[in-house]
Amino acid sequence: MAGKYLKVKCKCGNEQVVFSHTTSVVKCTGCKEPLAHPAGGTAVIHGEVLGDLDS
Repeated sequence: MAGKYLKVKCKCGNEQVVFSHTTSVVKCTGCKEPLAHPAGGTAVIHGEVLGDLDS
């Protein structure tokens, strides 16, 4: 199954696009907290998922 691009909101309020099958840690551009990290295929998302950009 192909990955999706997700719009994720950090606890600092910053919104950022993250790939659902990321292979590296993605940090918030506002506060540098991790938003997602890889976990054997799909990413573990640490922020609030607002939706995907594929639909």
